[in-house]
Amino acid sequence: MSDAPGKSKPGFNLLLLLPLAISLAIGGLAAASFLKSPEDRQSLPSAFAGRPAPALDLDPLDPAAGGPTSAMLTAPGVKLVNFWASWCAPCRVEHPLLTELATQGVPIIGVNYKDSPENAQDFLEELGDPFTHVGVDPAGRTGINWGLYGVPETFVIDGDGTVLLRHAGPITRDIYESRFAPLLEN
Repeated sequence: MSDAPGKSKPGFNLLLLLPLAISLAIGGLAAASFLKSPEDRQSLPSAFAGRPAPALDLDPLDPAAGGPTSAMLTAPGVKLVNFWASWCAPCRVEHPLLTELATQGVPIIGVNYKDSPENAQDFLEELGDPFTHVGVDPAGRTGINWGLYGVPETFVIDGDGTVLLRHAGPITRDIYESRFAPLLEN
């Protein structure tokens, strides 16, 4: 028997499998990302790791306290540089831990990112000020120079001004103990 012209043969259409194949591929990629540890998921590469920290000469949030300078980055001892903003909910989450670290003597330089000075001051008055100095980065230029992905973001800097670690996202107790504490003990 021959088929009549113009009639299609009943059969299987491979194009019907395309959406299923795409869904499986996306699901596989998502599953692979969840197999990574939380630290690996939050580790973003830094072009500055092992290299000198970028410049940090900023206008101060509080003129009486003075703003951070690049010379502070090469002062003896390990210190943190924390980019934050009053509008940032994760910044509020990590703030108590930063305050605790400051009371333990860890120097923390704050960079207020794309924020209004009034809102930044209100934030620090409400939650406390863990920073040795706070500079303002209203246009985000310093953030760009440091390769910032967003806030909060924290860098560990050694006494030579070398970036030891970059952490994107809020610092939790577990992250502090596993990633920050070993560097701060040196």
